[in-house]
This record gives sequence, structure tokens and C-alpha cells, in this order.
Amino acid sequence: GVRGRKRRFIARAVTRVENNTELSSKLLSELYADTGCAYRIGITGPPGAGKSSLTDKLIQNYRDQGKTVSVIVIDPTSPCSGGAILGDRIRMIRHYNDDDVYVRSMASRGGHGGLAQATKEVGDVLDAAGFDIILFETVGVGQVELDVVKASDTVVVVLVPESGDDIQMMKAGLMEIADIFAINKSDRPGSNKLYISIINMLSVIPHDKSEWIPKVVKTVAIKSNGVSQLIEDIQFHKDHIKSTGLYVKKMINRYAKQVREIILHKQNEVFWNEEKSKILDKELSLSHEKRKSPQDLAQKLFDND
Repeated sequence: GVRGRKRRFIARAVTRVENNTELSSKLLSELYADTGCAYRIGITGPPGAGKSSLTDKLIQNYRDQGKTVSVIVIDPTSPCSGGAILGDRIRMIRHYNDDDVYVRSMASRGGHGGLAQATKEVGDVLDAAGFDIILFETVGVGQVELDVVKASDTVVVVLVPESGDDIQMMKAGLMEIADIFAINKSDRPGSNKLYISIINMLSVIPHDKSEWIPKVVKTVAIKSNGVSQLIEDIQFHKDHIKSTGLYVKKMINRYAKQVREIILHKQNEVFWNEEKSKILDKELSLSHEKRKSPQDLAQKLFDND
């Protein structure tokens, strides 16, 4: 069903992967040979920058080119209720009846760096389903979203004229992961200043001749202004990483990281057996002054292995 790009089967497969069920590992193994064809684009940036509106326009442009598109939208999980609104796809409602567009909202569930932990594996399911483009739209935590870099082939950082002063920009982690800067809502005052600031910042960073120098493009998503230029810059970056061998390196690094994460998860499951859980619970039942330090208890649990 996934290979035939049947929505119901894709949805079931994604749910299994999200919930890390017993069948998810077997499912991903079966589909692995069908992956490696989709191009993955990360859309990140501070909240309110217009990421969802820009993503919607990217979908429309890629569909006009005849390409199939899937979107993974990460929404923040509430630290209080544990729930998530999952509302960003409302902006993409026009694609609801398009069989060649699949939009999936996921809760971050405490995943670091703006991406849910299962996002890369969900990307593999959509890759195996034969989608040409996979768009990851992140929570937009505002600082280092390294998971975006690891999961994507091209990273688009969306900024707005209100993104902050030059000094704040220089130290913001988002500035270091971008392949392309999209200054959205560029019809607002201050967009030229932001554009010049980014250009100046990039000009003083030493670059090797073979290195990619991030592009800067102005957009107004709701008016579709600059979106075709953004698509063009994404294609330029794709051509660059494929011609220089960086694309293959990205895939190798993604594979290695995924293997390490799976092993860490399995080790964690094995480590926390019933006996160790009881030791921790017993310590938690003591008053603060009678408890071992976290360091001593951790050492005791390891020595008890």
C-alpha cells in the first residue's frame, strides 16, 4: 500500500513509526530498498515568520512542475497537557483533494532541535511511497535546530524584518545552518536592512571556492512574491551538492546517525529493567536529604548491570 502511494496505508505506516510499534522496525526494513530518491527540504525559522504560508506556496510551485510532494509539519507539544494543536496544515487545505500531495502533522513530543524524533523515519516511509519532494516544517524554536540539518538535503531559514538586530543575528544558531535565507514578509519596513545585514555577514565569512555560499531571497508568501526565485535557489543548491559529492555524504551521515540513535534507544530499553526501575523508585521515595546524588545513583545503577 505504501509503495502504491495509497493514502490510507501511508497514514497507517506513519502512525506505526510515530508510535514505535513492534511492526515499525520490520516495516522500515522492508521499505529501505525503496528509499533514497526523494529530495528533502527543511523549512525552519522563528515562530510567526510565515513558514506554513511559504510551505504552502512551495507545494503549489512543485505541483505546477508536475512533482509529487509530501509535507511533515512539526507542531510543539504542550509541556502541561502533553497535547498539540496540529493546526499548521489549515494553511495547506487547498491541497486536501490532491492525491499527489500528502500532509502529515506530528507533535514534537519533546524532540530536541525542533523535530520529532521519529521524523526522519517518517520521511523514509514517504520516500518509499515515491514522493519527489519531502518538506519538513519545524516547530521554529528560534535557535539551533541541528535535527533539520541532519534530516534535510537543503535547509531554508525563514526570517522576517522583525527577526532582531545584527548582533543577535550573528550569534543565532539559525544563521549557521542555512543553505538559503528567505526574508519573508519583505514588504514590511526593515526588510532591506535585514537583507543587507545578511549579505554583509556572509561576505566576511571565509569560504572555500568549492563551498556553497548561502543565497538570500526576499519573499512575500501570501502574495507568492519571490517563491519562484526560492525554488530556483533550492535547485541551485541541489545541483551543487550533487556535483560536489556532498549529497552522498549527507545520506551517509544520515544513515550513520540513524543507526546510532536506534542502538541508543535499544540500549536504553534493555538498561531499564524491572530491578533498576525499582532502585530508582526506592530512591525517589526518600526525602531529599536522604537521597544519593544523581551521580552516585547513576553509578550504582551502572555497576549493578
